[in-house]
Amino acid sequence: MKIVFDTNIILDVLLIREPFAQMSINLFDAVVSKEVDGYLCATTLTTMDYLVAKRQDKQRARTLVGQLLELFSVAEVNEVVLAKAVLSDFSDFEDAVLYEASCYAGVDSIVTRNGKDFKTALLPVFSPDELWQQIQQGINK
Repeated sequence: MKIVFDTNIILDVLLIREPFAQMSINLFDAVVSKEVDGYLCATTLTTMDYLVAKRQDKQRARTLVGQLLELFSVAEVNEVVLAKAVLSDFSDFEDAVLYEASCYAGVDSIVTRNGKDFKTALLPVFSPDELWQQIQQGINK
């Protein structure tokens, strides 16, 4: 199953944001073990670089982005994705871009802690707990 990881899930892991970090780490482990095919929106990578450079340093930020690129595929952001995001009924443009990039990449679903922000999505949207439960039940193998 191809899953786009919302930026908040990645931040939970990289910044060890409690109480969310452990579940997000579990989902990362599922990507490492190939139980799911993990995708990141291209904008997530630029956001990670900016935030980590600001909180730590530029070299650490680039190292983390490189590690994410080794682990995840990228849902690209291009003119088609941006045009659809502009016309979408999402209230948040960043979420609209992530959603349209997900659709463009042909993924199966999105995992986020902000499911309410994706209420108009046609793709399935899972919370980390919901996705983890499905992985544990073996549905995604």
